Amino acid sequence: MIQTMTKPPMWDSLSSILKMEFERKPMLDDISLVIPTLGRPILEQCLYWILMGSTWPACLIVVEQGLNPDVAAWLERVQRIGIPVEHIRSTQRGRSAGINRGLEQTYTRFAAITDDDCFVEEGWLSNMAAKLQEYPQAVITGRVDAAGEEMVVVVTSPTPSIQDRRRLKFDTMSGGNMGASHDIFRKVGLFDEDPVMATAEDAEWAYRALRTGISIRYEPNVALAHFGWRDGGERVEQYCAYALSHGGFYGKYLRRGDFFMLARATGHFGRALRRWVRGTVTGDAELAMLGKAYCLNLLPGIHAGMRSKMRPGSLK
Repeated sequence: MIQTMTKPPMWDSLSSILKMEFERKPMLDDISLVIPTLGRPILEQCLYWILMGSTWPACLIVVEQGLNPDVAAWLERVQRIGIPVEHIRSTQRGRSAGINRGLEQTYTRFAAITDDDCFVEEGWLSNMAAKLQEYPQAVITGRVDAAGEEMVVVVTSPTPSIQDRRRLKFDTMSGGNMGASHDIFRKVGLFDEDPVMATAEDAEWAYRALRTGISIRYEPNVALAHFGWRDGGERVEQYCAYALSHGGFYGKYLRRGDFFMLARATGHFGRALRRWVRGTVTGDAELAMLGKAYCLNLLPGIHAGMRSKMRPGSLK
């Protein structure tokens, strides 16, 4: 069962959330948790939900790419409560770089990844760790519900599934809700830090894992909520960034002679055109906005990707 999340005390007073008393939870010695962040205030809420989990990670690794002085205080409080913390300050930008710098510091058999705008369910880490132990040769991903009032991309299927080959549409992995063994990260490599696909790093990594022969298991009980915080104008910019990055992803593989990507890109453009038309005809502004962004930006992204020679790094 997926639990309904309740607001933490003093939800609107962010400086008060981590001043609560928290019950100490069992520690999972074989899993670390990596969170990349710019240091936005929402990180404190993310940390609250981790502390409220039924179990805690062996180490919480937070890679901060911002300059918010509150982050150090929040993480110091988390460590005093009982979770070992590694606070990595980075001058780099980009989610891929943040995840990679965190993965490079993991020492446990498994690592889980989430984002600072994701709020984990009480049993999220326990369920993630159990599935990783049961299927150590697979990538585990899970359910993503919506939190907040703005539209966010969610994955809410109640049915477990296994993907072991590439698809013409999207692969099943949710990058803000995933975990894998250190051996898998070493085999597949780190996330691609190429700026031409800045917001498609999860899609590219999942595709690379499948090409390597690693399956992706979707487990609905490995559940969290993704908080929607962008307004309409910000979502337009984000959709354009998604389109450029997906195009960059496709272009990079086309450059390498992977013509499966030609079929995937063609299908993606066709779906975007249908969404633009359908949204315009039906008055669904959000759907039209999404379709238009992809129609106008997918091809320029492919062009940029085909010009890029950058490759992802490896994990030692």
